[in-house]
This record gives sequence, structure tokens and C-alpha cells, in this order.
Amino acid sequence: MLRKLGPGLVTGAADDDPSGIATYSQAGAQFGYGLLWTMVLTYPLMSAIQLVSARIGRVTGKGLAANLGEVLPRWTVDLLVVLLLAANTINIGANLAAMGAAAELLAHRGSHVFTLGFAILSLLLQLFVPYRRYVAFLKWLTFVLLAYVAVLFTVRLDWPVVAQGLLWPRIEPTPALITAIVAIFGTTISPYLFFWQAAQEVEEVNRKAHSEPLIKAPAQAGRAMRRIRLDTLVGMAVSNLVAIAVMLATAATLHAQGQTDIASAADAARALEPAAGPFAFLLFALGIIGTGLLSMPVLAGSAAYAVGECRNWKCGLAHKPWEAPGFYSVIAAATLLGVGIDWSPLDPMKALFWSAVINGVIAAPMMAAMMCVAARPGQMGRFVVGPAVRLLGWTATAVMGMAVVAMVLAPVVLKN
Repeated sequence: MLRKLGPGLVTGAADDDPSGIATYSQAGAQFGYGLLWTMVLTYPLMSAIQLVSARIGRVTGKGLAANLGEVLPRWTVDLLVVLLLAANTINIGANLAAMGAAAELLAHRGSHVFTLGFAILSLLLQLFVPYRRYVAFLKWLTFVLLAYVAVLFTVRLDWPVVAQGLLWPRIEPTPALITAIVAIFGTTISPYLFFWQAAQEVEEVNRKAHSEPLIKAPAQAGRAMRRIRLDTLVGMAVSNLVAIAVMLATAATLHAQGQTDIASAADAARALEPAAGPFAFLLFALGIIGTGLLSMPVLAGSAAYAVGECRNWKCGLAHKPWEAPGFYSVIAAATLLGVGIDWSPLDPMKALFWSAVINGVIAAPMMAAMMCVAARPGQMGRFVVGPAVRLLGWTATAVMGMAVVAMVLAPVVLKN
């Protein structure tokens, strides 16, 4: 079973990047157990939309941007790609700044130096080391996030209140609450994950000698679809379980102590103190750095895949830099532009939260376009998505759109 886990598991692990950790931590500290229900809601929705993206890549043998170009006007695809590039660059910068701030917890100085160092390290790894080789190490580093699960065994949880937060929450709508919901949706159902998983399925086809796009080799469909389904469902489950643990841990520690706003990396790290004690800062730093390094190729790579496919460039982390110069130029530009955010007046933890909000805003139009591709026989042949996945995919699109509209209108409606 472990051999069958690949793009979906990596995508799920990358979903718990520093932006995700910051967003879930802020939600738990600010609203306690009140937003746990979002994880119950997002699991089937994010699983469906990731299944759609993986299916598009495996069936057509082309990435998401290339497929969108066949059903949408060129200017529409270019606009979506520009929005993705902008959101990913902000996310990269926020992640790098958070990694630098986490390292500063241990060294007590040098946040900017660490940020620049992590940016250069990540860029060099992407340029000169095959992604499959170093991602194996980084995946182990993300297991540090299980420290949040350990917190749950060392603090007293009010389980009836936890169950209510998961299944039947009592919440009063406020602009801050709705913004937090959009941020949670945006960091959990993120556009860069759509492009990444579709591209990784294409890479799987290109890497294996006997693999063909299913549109050309339908006999391979049974095994491929079973692997994609297992891989995606497990990967998204891991992502959501870690998210629930982070929210529970911060609710049971920070929120319970009256600390409802996370203003720094040190504040977020204190949620681990009941389980880790004096090692809380160490575990938090390792978790943020590990997830940051894991997500950097996903963020920069998904943008590069999108831009490259629109321009018909050679794309893929399996290629050497001189074999795909345009693809790697986008990766380098997105990473270096992201470094500039670290020198802005934005606090890293706030920047991470708002990068999740931006992802939530641009996700809905991308999801709608994806669902149109997935239901189009001209591209998918007999592998168009079934009614269950189609229903969940459009439901996810509608939920994301409604959340964004609510965020925009809430200040006016609630004021009146």
C-alpha cells in the first residue's frame, strides 16, 4: 500500500505548510473549538477536487493549465495563471519568513539571514537534486507535526465541547469569523495543489516506460484509478487530521489561557509546551522548516507548470535546468520575489494567514474551470468524472464561492 502512495500523499503533506499551520493555529487560538467543523466539511470536498485534478492529469497526459487552455479563452487562462503566480509568490514569501522566524527561536537572532539561506537552499535543491530524492527525507521531517497530536494526551479536553465543535457548532457570524473560515478553506483547498497533483500524475506517466495517458491506453485505467483514489484519500486524510490536531492543541492551550491572537512564531510554539516542555520551540521550528522546505517546490513548481504549459515550454522537475530553462526561471523568480516579502513590514504569522485568504478568493474560479474540463468528453473520453465526484466537486466550488462572497458582504450586512 505504501508503494501506491505518491503524488496524493505529498500533496496532502504540502497542504500542512507554514501557511496552514499558522491559519489552523490562529483559528484554534481565536475561536477555540468553534471552527473544528470546517475540517469535517473540507475533507470530502478537498478529496473530490484533488481527485478531479489527478484524474485530468492521468487521463490526458497534460497538466491543468494545458487542459484549461482547450476549453477557455486564452486571456481567461492567462488571468488564472497570473493570479496563481501572484498567490504562490506571496505564499512562498510568507513561508520563507515564517521559516526564518522559526529558526530565530533557536538561534535568538538572524531571522532575515535564515530566510535568505532557506530560499537559496530550496532553490539549489530544486535546480540540482531530483525532487523524488530529497522529498523522501522531508516527508519524515513533517512527522514532527505529530507533536500536536501528543499535546492532546497531555492537556484536559472538554470532549462534549470538542464533539459539538466538530459536528454542531454554536457560532455567531462576525467579519473576523467569516474571514477565518475563508482562510481555512483557502489553505486547505488551495489552487497550487490542483496544478501540482495534475502535473505529478503527468510526471508519473512520463517516468514509467509502459505508462500512457488513459485516453490512449484505457486498459491501464483500472489499476491507475485505484491508485489515485487510495493515494488521494489517504493524503487528504493525513492533511486534515494534522489540521484538527493543531486546532485542538491551540484551543486547549492558548485559547484556554486567554491568548486569542497569535502575533509571532513564539506564540504559536507555546501551544506545544504541555507535551514538549523546553523542547517546544525546537519541535515547532523543525515542523515549520520541514513543511516549508517540502512545500516550496510545490508552490514554485505549480506556478512554473502553469506558466510553462501556457507557453508550451518543456516542464518538469525531472529535467535538468538547462533542459527546461523557462520552467526553472519561473521557479527562481517566484522564490526570489518571495524573499522580498520578508523585508516588508508584514508580520510572518499575519502574512501566512492572509496568503491563505488570497488562496481562498482565487480558488473558486479555478475549481469551476476544472470541473468543466473533467466533465468534457472531448478531453476526458469515457473517463469523465462520475456523478458522486461531480456533485462533490461543484459543491466545493459553490462553498468556496459563497464563503468569499460572505467575507466581502459581512461587514456591511452585520453593521446594518
